[in-house]
Amino acid sequence: MNETADPHWTALYPDGVPPRTQPAAGTINDAWAHRVREAPDATAVTYFDQSLSASDVDSLTGALAVEFQQRGVGPGHAVGIYLQNIPQFALSMLAIWKAGGTALMLNPMYKGKELRNIIDDSGAVGIVCLDRERDGVTETLRGSSVGWTITTSDLDFQSEDDPRVFRSPDRLERTGEDLHSILQRRFGQVPVPPPLTGDSVALLTYTSGTTGPAKGALGTHRNVLTVATGYAQWQDLAPGDVVLAVAPLFHITGAVATAVTALIHPVNLVFINRVRPEVILESFNRHGVTHVIGSITVFNALLDLAHATAAEFATLKYIYSGGAPIPPATVATFQARFGQYIHNVYGMTETASAVIAVPPGSVAPVDPASGTLAIGVPLPNLLARVIGLDGEPVPDGEPGELELSGPQVTPGYLNKPAETAAAIPGGRLRTGDVAIMDAAGWIYLVDRMKDQINVSGYKVWPREVEDALYEHPAVLEAAVVGQPDSYSGEAVVAYVSLKAGEHTTDTELVSFAKERLAAYKYPRRLYILNDLPKTHTGKIQRRELRGLNLKD
Repeated sequence: MNETADPHWTALYPDGVPPRTQPAAGTINDAWAHRVREAPDATAVTYFDQSLSASDVDSLTGALAVEFQQRGVGPGHAVGIYLQNIPQFALSMLAIWKAGGTALMLNPMYKGKELRNIIDDSGAVGIVCLDRERDGVTETLRGSSVGWTITTSDLDFQSEDDPRVFRSPDRLERTGEDLHSILQRRFGQVPVPPPLTGDSVALLTYTSGTTGPAKGALGTHRNVLTVATGYAQWQDLAPGDVVLAVAPLFHITGAVATAVTALIHPVNLVFINRVRPEVILESFNRHGVTHVIGSITVFNALLDLAHATAAEFATLKYIYSGGAPIPPATVATFQARFGQYIHNVYGMTETASAVIAVPPGSVAPVDPASGTLAIGVPLPNLLARVIGLDGEPVPDGEPGELELSGPQVTPGYLNKPAETAAAIPGGRLRTGDVAIMDAAGWIYLVDRMKDQINVSGYKVWPREVEDALYEHPAVLEAAVVGQPDSYSGEAVVAYVSLKAGEHTTDTELVSFAKERLAAYKYPRRLYILNDLPKTHTGKIQRRELRGLNLKD
């Protein structure tokens, strides 16, 4: 990484170099062991009505790590975790690392070919899944590299069996190959310390990245520790704080910004299984939640709860939202109703999660030209630049591609040297995101480079049109895409969903946008849908909307 002063940075950092914290040293195992030594009896994990101390978690993960090692897991071996947000996800991660292996993050909603493709590419040797998924997983992975399966129940480690969260109150019969039986059998045993370093791969997380099909991004122990320690420092995480696991743990945000960050610090990591807005709301008060990070769709869902009041948010210190852009209007509405400001945070699978964020207690500015809310400023140890097509920094206030470098950035993609070289030339990550950096160092995410719409030669960024639509009081979600047009080349087309109990028409919304946008920017067609298509992490899928051909 270039440590020399860069004039582009002097507005934010007087010497042209971002401030440095102590570089992350050692491994996640070292950080976890330190946490256990410092506060062995402090609560580390809570799942509804039951809690585990740091010492409890250490014993359980040690026992599971022994089992993994007996099954051949060590450096270079990936073990898939195919679970929802339950304690066993965190236990499995820690146990895999204690055994010396790599945790393969698997979306539990993937089925058939989706799951098999990732397993085949990763070469995973085993998988941890829910007991009710065992038969389907076994059939899907027959003949693959996976040699064994360990099952678990999402009804374990709690006794409430909340019907809003669990589909079935039945626990399947123990097989001896289930997690509960293994922990009983291995209780008290400790694994052989593996020969890991900061460069050892801790996480293998699949992403479409900046271009092309899914690729396995390698997250080293150093990558993950740098983000987890930096993000904890950034959000003032203190002993006794409570972190709610809302972001999916199979996603990099949940895995690192939520789980690893909480696990290696003396705080309580609270699980509630699948995301249910009413359960999230209850958990805030019940567990005294102080920190939460989730996608904007989660906070929209909370806004949609008619009975929700500011009282349920009283214990929260900071709310962060990542994964999808936040419209300024949504932030204002949320703060007015609940008294909580939603701080933007930005990261990618290739950066092991959070690397740019709004400082705690700060209000992100809005770019006057685009109307875009700032995603923040770089976290410690990150270099961020906005570059042009020639690879050189663009002037302040000008759009270009966001480029990132630092110990957070992945060394590359599994078995894909060409893709690695294209996306991370010289160790600098080309994000594929169009951004603006102002003279004060704030970074504004304009849009994805591939989503730009060309209307008769004029450039239109979907975000700007979406933000205008979000100003309408009836709009819950908005997505704008370009679709072929015989006259202008591409036409701006918008899709929206409405807040509960609100009513409006497509004509009214088009007129509303027309009053706020240049003539070539406002939507020529607008469709009101019950819901917008989203990824499993809550991002609206514009590509799904591009192919729609709805009749006016």
